[in-house]
Amino acid sequence: MNKLNQKSTLAEIYANPAGKDILHKICLQLNLPEKMIFEKSPAKKLTLDGLNKLTGGKFSEGFFEALLSILNTDAQDTKREAVLPKKEIPWWKTAVFYQIYPRSFCDADGDGIGDLKGIINKLDYLKDLGVDALWLSPVYDSPNDDNGYDIRDYKAVMQEFGTMEDMDELIRQLHERGMRLIMDLVINHTSDEHEWFQKALADENSPYRDYYFFQKSSEVPNNWSSFFEGSAWRYFEEQDIWGLHLFSKKQMDLNWDNPALRNDVIGMIRWWLEKGVDGFRMDVINYISKREGLPMGDETIGAMMEYTGIEHYFYGPHLHEYLHQVRTQAFEPFGAFSVGETPGIGMEMAKKLTGQGRRELDMLFNFDHLETPGHVRFDDYRYDLNYLKSYMTDWMEHYGPDCQMALFWDNHDNPRMISKIEPDPKWRVVLAKLLAMIQLTLKGTPFLFQGQEIGMINQNFTSPSQLRDIESWNLYEKLCRTMPAAEAFAKVAAGSRDHARTPMQWDNTAFGGFTQGKNPWIEGDGDYVNCNVEEQISDPDSVLWFHRELLQLRRQYPLFGTGKIKITNKERKNLFTYYRYDGKDVFYVECNLGRKPLYVGKRPKNMVHIMGNYADGGGQTLKAYETNLYRVSKK
Repeated sequence: MNKLNQKSTLAEIYANPAGKDILHKICLQLNLPEKMIFEKSPAKKLTLDGLNKLTGGKFSEGFFEALLSILNTDAQDTKREAVLPKKEIPWWKTAVFYQIYPRSFCDADGDGIGDLKGIINKLDYLKDLGVDALWLSPVYDSPNDDNGYDIRDYKAVMQEFGTMEDMDELIRQLHERGMRLIMDLVINHTSDEHEWFQKALADENSPYRDYYFFQKSSEVPNNWSSFFEGSAWRYFEEQDIWGLHLFSKKQMDLNWDNPALRNDVIGMIRWWLEKGVDGFRMDVINYISKREGLPMGDETIGAMMEYTGIEHYFYGPHLHEYLHQVRTQAFEPFGAFSVGETPGIGMEMAKKLTGQGRRELDMLFNFDHLETPGHVRFDDYRYDLNYLKSYMTDWMEHYGPDCQMALFWDNHDNPRMISKIEPDPKWRVVLAKLLAMIQLTLKGTPFLFQGQEIGMINQNFTSPSQLRDIESWNLYEKLCRTMPAAEAFAKVAAGSRDHARTPMQWDNTAFGGFTQGKNPWIEGDGDYVNCNVEEQISDPDSVLWFHRELLQLRRQYPLFGTGKIKITNKERKNLFTYYRYDGKDVFYVECNLGRKPLYVGKRPKNMVHIMGNYADGGGQTLKAYETNLYRVSKK
């Protein structure tokens, strides 16, 4: 394949997998019609040189250098030898995962912090819900600068969560129930208190010095920015050296170009798999390969993507190579499962990362569906479900036959989806059920987040003192330098990760039954009085029952995980409809994505109503946010 250069056209760049994803991302950020520009418009014949002239030199030389470097590196990534798919369907393709944020799930010892014994106490609840596997956010030993995502010791359990014996007991009891466990694997960075980093900092001749990115310089080595505000470089005065951290100042990035580091990470992964863990969710795993020399970030890209330097590591030159090594040397010998958190990765890159024959990741989390075009998480706006329809339609139809999509709305890093769509509480129940219907009937593997099954929503934070997230605090301090404190807090509160981190709401007693001891590490706003497990578990009209029924249906009919899908009414606003089918059974899903009633007319007589989010639903006119599931009987 010829190298792309400044004379290459937009059409040629769009034909490159990475190029298509990058141009898609730019159009998404700028809210531009992607297909119109690159498939139907004369603009597709523009060369990069021509584009630069047309825009009056808006794009810098560094922009094109970075773009071409990514595209040409990706073009050189050759196909691996194809591996014939196994005859049996992998367990994770038909499974439903449930993410637990251990600090906020259930507190068994009364210290106000959730723990492993609390999780063990709730396993029967999760089994009855219909969950197949748990995903635990980090429980490793950590100083908690970023709530466990700054790991101090990969082979120890955080004291406030319990002991390694508790961890072994959790694994044992899960397996007794026929359930599985995946852990959060944070290997882009470690805590600055990790033994590797401490030895690296103390001795410049230590073999661990090359486990991280250190540079001697009279000034900040480059202009890369941290995701948690400020420079991505930390100065260590005593050693007169700079260290790289893409996240907090205590989360120091690992140098994956060092083979010894990779071997140590692989050894640690195998250690956990030998203990019985069934796989891992891999935190920001696409950041592990940085471009050689850590070049300056392009300011144009930085302004567009909000983070300077990201083009040099979000899809780094050795990403495929390193993931393949981890897969073949650690995961495959144990038959373990992997799902990668991959910010910024688009569909074409995703195909290369998760294609079965390439042996890298089983699945990945893409986040582009969580915000509508032109918006970011800290914008206060109402999410339009029609964008979710178009996004899901694209992925359902084009992701590829040997790729499996991870289906999720909520997680520990984002506000609750219900609140983004409708802050008015009167729509809470029907909207929670609508989202459940879509998530649990589309093709893919669903990942529920704790509290989603009862319809938990954003918290009404009224003061910065209620927040616990380092990202939220750093952003608040930054915004206060340019705007009134009240305005800064309102912006932070709109997108804070803490909305998803308040305690699980088990009952209507103090603190929602999360703890019988002192105040929780982070408190909610009392919503447990209106929404809790105890009241919903015996109510057939509740959000919890709706989830249980759908999960039972998924277990009865594997086609929801692995069957085919046909989406209809693609062009009709607010109407999302599709068939799910295999060789034996056919189901039909219909959804009204808006508040206004929607006329759909009569349905074929061979459709039998199975369930919906209104007791009197299924009429010719769909009510606000109404959804229904039908079984199509054979004539």
